[in-house]
Amino acid sequence: MTPVRRARAVLTVFLKEVRENLRDRRTLTSAFLTGPLLTPLMFVMLINFSINRELDKAEQPLKVPVIGAQYAPNLINALKEGGVVPQPPVADPEQAVRDQQIDLALRIRKDYPEAWRKGEPVQVELIYDSSQRDSRTPVDRVTDLIDHYSRMQGAMRLVARGLSPATAVPVVVAKRDQATAQSRAVLLFNILPYLFVLTLFIGGMYLAIDLTAGERERQSLEPLFANPVPRWKIFLGKLAAICAFSTASLLICLVGFSIVGRFVPTEKLGMELHMGPSFALHVLLLQAPMIVLLASLQSLVAAFAKSYREAQTYVSLLMMLPILPSVVLMVMPIKPQDWMYSVPLLGQHLGILDLVRGSGVSPLHLALCLGGSAVAAVIVAGITMQLYRSERLAISG
Repeated sequence: MTPVRRARAVLTVFLKEVRENLRDRRTLTSAFLTGPLLTPLMFVMLINFSINRELDKAEQPLKVPVIGAQYAPNLINALKEGGVVPQPPVADPEQAVRDQQIDLALRIRKDYPEAWRKGEPVQVELIYDSSQRDSRTPVDRVTDLIDHYSRMQGAMRLVARGLSPATAVPVVVAKRDQATAQSRAVLLFNILPYLFVLTLFIGGMYLAIDLTAGERERQSLEPLFANPVPRWKIFLGKLAAICAFSTASLLICLVGFSIVGRFVPTEKLGMELHMGPSFALHVLLLQAPMIVLLASLQSLVAAFAKSYREAQTYVSLLMMLPILPSVVLMVMPIKPQDWMYSVPLLGQHLGILDLVRGSGVSPLHLALCLGGSAVAAVIVAGITMQLYRSERLAISG
């Protein structure tokens, strides 16, 4: 058989599967709506909500119960100028914080006036629960105000004694932050690689299940295998159809992010995010071998199931794979090394973060990422191809 006729056979299977599944609402919904459109919308909505909430907390008046406010009137006035609204003391501030009735409380000790008159260090207590996420911004805000007041009063004490305020600061740290506005975006958008891989996974999942376990359950796989066409051509045609749906899903997702990403107020946090055509093309390039790898893996797992529902259970378990790199990097924040780019999923994760950071993917890292994932894709596709030669695959029940 000539190469042209071989390609024609694969193309015939590909067109057949694409045409049939374009009429399947479940496949179309998962590939072109649920994942690629809702993912960027939900992500941007959550990011906007989180940013606006933190900014509102930083700008709105902050109500803080104060115990012993009468002992430090000047400190209280300084806090008021910073937007803090002192509230009446609570009977048990520790318990109130633990019960999440208040975010924090400020306690001023009785010996504050005497120690202040003697020029001795005085102590105030901030009572809060660090496990409560909502308390972080108020605590930082009150702490900064107290630190500023302390520095001002310390400088005034030195001036009153005829000393320069610089005497108390023999060493000054000059910070030279090398982060750019774009590179800082990684702190907020480090989940993007996971979302892209998850979109790929969902885009081809139902099609992979239907083309193996679904046809097996409908007893339409056996007549297909009865045609005088090698099994590997049938598999490649089905694999191409799954990859086409996954690629279309990722494209829609990238277009969605490029549109809705403009509505993320990153400038309020001193960040920049560029998700234009160049970003999309690089993501597609990085994910190209991953498309084949995930499609082959989904087909392999679904081939072991005897029914559509059983295959759906098996393939759904694979959805834990895309999140592994994110979990590893969060639990063990290690410095990326060259060899990591050759690990499937991890290499894509690091490469996309490089794109978000604005540094770009180096030719070496790009080659390692594409090469490592391509080798894994060929291995999994070869195993699945061997499984397609088994007569048991065509038998249902």
